[in-house]
Amino acid sequence: MAKVWIGGIFLKDEGGYEIVLKSLEHYKKRLKTIGNSPELKDSAAMFASVLHQEAMRMVPKIDDAIKKIKECLSGEIPVDALSEEVPFLQKALACYESDINKAQDIGHEYFLKLVGDMREAKNDKDSIKDAQEKIDQFA
Repeated sequence: MAKVWIGGIFLKDEGGYEIVLKSLEHYKKRLKTIGNSPELKDSAAMFASVLHQEAMRMVPKIDDAIKKIKECLSGEIPVDALSEEVPFLQKALACYESDINKAQDIGHEYFLKLVGDMREAKNDKDSIKDAQEKIDQFA
């Protein structure tokens, strides 16, 4: 019996793509502004340039993942084609959740600006948890 990827059903049929796309866009924004991050500013200068270079290498991968999700939603590719992106999607969701928590807990201007509307972001935390659980599931 073939396995069914619950994450694909969640993404396409249950509207999970919304929080995943939002998380990917946030992740891209985070990587593009990593030089302004208080965490990076506190690290040694020699590591800052390496982290910045690595961040810029990730941005095209995010664009590719967004394109792939949109192709899946339009029916151009099967939803199972996204299953190889699961670790990357999980990373984007975790980044968004972490930055929401930092904005709430620390209140640093960088995180507040990065996250944007805190009321909306707080509501997104439930969607993030749900997405993290479902994206990994097979039945």
